[in-house]
Amino acid sequence: MEILWVLMALIMIGFVVLPLLRRRRGLVGLVPADHPDAADPATYGFALTEELDIRMPGADHDLLDVLDVVQHTQDYRAAQQLLAGTETGGELRWQRVQAFAGAAALELQQRPGGVNETPGGQWLRVWRTEAPKDAGGAAVHAEFLVQQAWRTSTRGTDDFRIIMEEAKDACDQAALLSPGDPVPYIVELSVARGLEYSQAEFEQLWLKILDRAPAHMGAHLAALHYWCEKWHGSRELAYAFAEAAAARAPKGSLLAAMPLFAVFEHLPEVNLVSGFYQSEVVTKAMHGALFAVHAARPDDPMLAHVRHLLVFFLVRAERWSEAMNQLIHVDGHVGALPWTLSPDPAGEFAVFRALAVAGYEANGGSPATLPH
Repeated sequence: MEILWVLMALIMIGFVVLPLLRRRRGLVGLVPADHPDAADPATYGFALTEELDIRMPGADHDLLDVLDVVQHTQDYRAAQQLLAGTETGGELRWQRVQAFAGAAALELQQRPGGVNETPGGQWLRVWRTEAPKDAGGAAVHAEFLVQQAWRTSTRGTDDFRIIMEEAKDACDQAALLSPGDPVPYIVELSVARGLEYSQAEFEQLWLKILDRAPAHMGAHLAALHYWCEKWHGSRELAYAFAEAAAARAPKGSLLAAMPLFAVFEHLPEVNLVSGFYQSEVVTKAMHGALFAVHAARPDDPMLAHVRHLLVFFLVRAERWSEAMNQLIHVDGHVGALPWTLSPDPAGEFAVFRALAVAGYEANGGSPATLPH
């Protein structure tokens, strides 16, 4: 089960993590959390490092309860019911589809099957067999295939392409079962990266998503990586895409935070510029994300993602009070960028948290002055 929770932390943001695993931007050279110069986060009521939950950015108790039931009983019906009751065009449905697909993929990896052994993830296969017209099961199956391709095959090989082609077919089937649902097309964004869709093919797919969920943050983050990979990490194209999304963001949308994710995508391997995190580009992106957080609904499923990334940038920019204000909202959960890029997400988060506390106190802050 512990391995599952580690995977889930990656899954819940899978649309942004996979393209980034090849490097740990900026997560080095910091004061260790147990350094004598680091203040004690416990005085602020923050969770102990060993208590930090790496499963997801924030709590989704319904999802965790259902996953527990499905894995213990191998009965898919609880998952089917949860997805059926989850808003079709919302961020939460997408995140839950990813989580169920990832759970099935991990089970298969742990128990590939063989003589007298049932392969793991059997509940998903039964789901598709017994309820072939169920849109939720079809979407989970499509995402399962995408994750299998990225995790078990080498990009560019015949095996990778075969699985991706199968995933493309699964996306088409899922889309037919739920015409207004953006999730099958968001899943296909990963296929677009894997099969290297042309710009025209990608734009046709993107228009289908915009028609169904024009402000879907998860979809925009997935699309951001297509632009980055298609043109070998073009910073200009990525920024242009992110800034266009922010410019058309409706009131209360977290799309205003997109430029900060674009900046993170293109952080230099080694920062040799003094004051980089106080630069105009980074500062503007941070302000956009702070505005988005302030205007967003408290229950927006993507809110925790943005807050976690803000903690990283605000600490680096030595904006201690603002970093602390984000920490009080997300402390306890660390399944988000940038922490999941580390082999030890909880430890990485704890380092930044300790630095935020130390900087806050060095500038006159205390538990009594921190708003809750």
